[in-house]
Amino acid sequence: MSSLLVAFGVIFVAELGDKSQLLTLAFASRHRVAVVLGGLVLAEGVLTLLAVTVGAVVADALDPRVLTTASGVAFLGFAAWTLREDDDADELAEEVDEAEQRAGRWGALGAVTAAYAVAELGDKTQLAAVTLATRHPAAWVWLGAVTGILAANVLAVVVGRLAHRRLPAHVLRYGAAGLFALFGVLLVIEGIRG
Repeated sequence: MSSLLVAFGVIFVAELGDKSQLLTLAFASRHRVAVVLGGLVLAEGVLTLLAVTVGAVVADALDPRVLTTASGVAFLGFAAWTLREDDDADELAEEVDEAEQRAGRWGALGAVTAAYAVAELGDKTQLAAVTLATRHPAAWVWLGAVTGILAANVLAVVVGRLAHRRLPAHVLRYGAAGLFALFGVLLVIEGIRG
């Protein structure tokens, strides 16, 4: 159960200010929230399943000390990645329009699912799920990660609707980067101490 909570917390933080939250806000302004969140869960469920499977396979192949240190370094990388992200609203609007055009007969759910799948493939949340699955049971990581992503995006819809604008991305970005850096440093220390 603690693995589920760790995965939920780490992925929730990773998702704050992420591109998928902006996609959620954009899609929620055009479609029913249930359709948007359904597409999110479909895309993230499959991608996260792939991520935790990779993490579980890697965990069986590496020494635990090396794995812990590598996980710490990965989290420090996620911190840097989070600080480097930018949120280009024009590019995002184009992606939403393209996804809706490509979906055609699959309708809104297809458009939303496809957009999330493309946006999240190789994203830091997926890489964080891989890293977590090297240290925790894959099933719990999968469940925690998917619910963390869902919770962060529900928060985006609620806050977006209440405030009629999104939270400043830089505030979320700095907070998430700081937490990633903290996790990274703690894991590197744990790996070195063995």
